[in-house]
Formats: sequence, C-alpha cells, structure tokens
Amino acid sequence: MTALLGIPATPHIPVLLNEVLDALSPLDGATVVDGTFGAGGYSRAILAAGAGRVVAIDRDPTAIDAGAALVAGSGGRLSLVSGTFSALDQLALEAGAAPVDAVVLDIGVSSMQLDRAERGFSFRADGPLDMRMSLAGPTAADVVNTLPVKDLARLFWVYGEERQSGRIARAIVARRAEKPFSRTAELAATIESVLGAKRFGEMHPATRAFQAIRIHVNGELDELTDALAAAERLLKPGGRLVVVTFHSLEDRIVKRFLADRSRERAGGSRHLPEAEVPPATFRLSGRQPVEAGAAELSANPRARSAKLRVGIRTDAPARAVDRAALGVPSLSGGRP
Repeated sequence: MTALLGIPATPHIPVLLNEVLDALSPLDGATVVDGTFGAGGYSRAILAAGAGRVVAIDRDPTAIDAGAALVAGSGGRLSLVSGTFSALDQLALEAGAAPVDAVVLDIGVSSMQLDRAERGFSFRADGPLDMRMSLAGPTAADVVNTLPVKDLARLFWVYGEERQSGRIARAIVARRAEKPFSRTAELAATIESVLGAKRFGEMHPATRAFQAIRIHVNGELDELTDALAAAERLLKPGGRLVVVTFHSLEDRIVKRFLADRSRERAGGSRHLPEAEVPPATFRLSGRQPVEAGAAELSANPRARSAKLRVGIRTDAPARAVDRAALGVPSLSGGRP
C-alpha cells in the first residue's frame, strides 16, 4: 500500500496493522471511529480497505495539523476531530456518524510523539520535560518538581510497576532541591544514578518511571476506561471494538472489560445460587489476545509488547462502568 487517494503514504506503519484489518473485515462501506489517529496509519489503511467513512479523533494538535492533507484527499470520507477518545461517542454524534460499525483504539503514546524530542516523552533524546498529549495542563516537570516524595513513590509503583519506586522518588526530591528538573535527560540521569546504566539487551532503567509520569500527566487509564464505555454506547449490534494495548495496565483493563461485558453466567456454588447477570453487551472474538509475529517484531521492536483484543457488540443495552471491578489503579492507599 504505497498511496491512498493521491496522498503519499506515511513512513509510519502502525503495530498489528494486518491483524487489525482482519478483525475489522469486511469493511465495505463501513463507518469506523479511529479513536487514536496519531500519524494516520490505521485511518489510511481502513479507508484503503473499503470503509465508507472514518471519523478519526486525536487530542494532540500537532496530529490534527499533520492529518490535514489526508483529510483533504479523502473525498469527504475522513473527518478528523480534535478531542479525547473518552468522548468518542459524543464526537461521532456531532460528526453525524452514529451509531458506527467499528471502533479502533491504539492505546498509549504514538511514535510521532516518542520520536520528537521537543515533546518530552522519551528518555532517549534530550528535550523539555513535557509529555502532554494535548499540549495543555500541567507538564511532567510540574509533576516531578512538586509532588511529595511519598506521592512520587506511589506514582512510580502504581503506574510504572517500578519496584525501586521509593529510591527513585527520594533521589528526585534530593536533586530538585538543588535545581528543578526541566529536561528529560536530567530526569533519566537521576534515575540511572539510582538503578545503574542500561546494559546491552536490557530495558532502559528510566522506562517504568517515564511511563508512570506520562500516564499520570495524560490521565491515560481513566481515558481508556471511559473510551471503552463510550464505544459500547456507540457501536451497532454486530459492530466491532478493536483495541491494541502496549503494557499490562492497559491490557488488564481491556481484558476485564470484555470479560465482564461478555459474561452470561455468574459462578455459583453448592451453598449459593448463581447471581443474576445483566445481558452480555459483547461477545469475544477469540479467547487469547493477538500478538505480533516474528516478521513484525524484527522490523519493529515496539511491537514486542502489543496485544490486540476484539469484542463484537450485541443488542443488549450499554451499562455503567465500575472502575474498581476493571482493576483501574488508584494513587490513593497501599504500597509504598
């Protein structure tokens, strides 16, 4: 696929692209919401596969600007909307595209954001300590320079699953007392001073802490939870929810959401009758997540942690979301 609608193809190839298209097939004339437009890879491929209309959403103004050429060449088939995917049902309604045949979500930070040092998402290249997807609100620098040590440690433990959360938090607080953090390289160096430098073949020591700060700055797990509920409200019976995640916190929420929504019976026992279960709003497409194959892994190391899960909408009414039941982590209470 070298070009679509007269527009040169983007060099960015989204993770699990063929698998996502297989999960969406057939697309002839379908109306699809791409909740995470990014560099436009999924939207482009979905249009090329025959979708009648794609409503794409992104909260990053640079992604909206970069997608203007694709919109212009789409013949009216692509609408690009500024907003958060947690409100994808309302945004689709405002765009005149509700209900829809499919919703696609590629969760987490985009390659376009990671590869631009000035966005401050990556420890691999020095840049301002920002990490804001929407370019609005408190920055990552605000977080590391103001949170008390206990709150920082809790942040790294909960959102980064970082075992050395306390040590990292104490080192950050000691360093910022001398000079506030303003650059990604400064933060990465402080974390390395605690955990040691990266060894060949190992994950960078700052990976988990950077992930935790980014999730916190952008409210990513709450956004994901609300997006799943919004997709449930928006999809037609038979419509497909296709979600690609990149770390265990995200995947756990998606897995539990689909398991809960596809459950038809509650486990009982000899002593207790089975509890009544609301009608299933989704049925599962496969019990195990789809992961990248060897060829994709060799071409794109970022695919190594990707997991694809698919749910097919029933005609049962949408339900409210229970964050605790889905395991959405909280920064209050518990270790450390």
